[in-house]
Amino acid sequence: MLPLNPPQCRAARALLDWTQAELADRAEVSRSTIRDFESGRHDLHRASAAQIRRACEDAGVVFVDVEGVGPGVCLRETEPDQRA
Repeated sequence: MLPLNPPQCRAARALLDWTQAELADRAEVSRSTIRDFESGRHDLHRASAAQIRRACEDAGVVFVDVEGVGPGVCLRETEPDQRA
């Protein structure tokens, strides 16, 4: 599992239209943990990073690492593509 970085965290929240408080609530961490991580004030403990990642993934975020581009996020399709 690739490490979570602050821009990915902000981008995941943006895709989900979540505030820092909403992410903190869903990940069961403090809002200050989200705020300080996203602003680069401190790194996350491994457990906090896993909780944040899991909350985002449960809501449909996919964390990716694109060769030649770097880490990013996208949303999983909610329904399989029906086109053949």
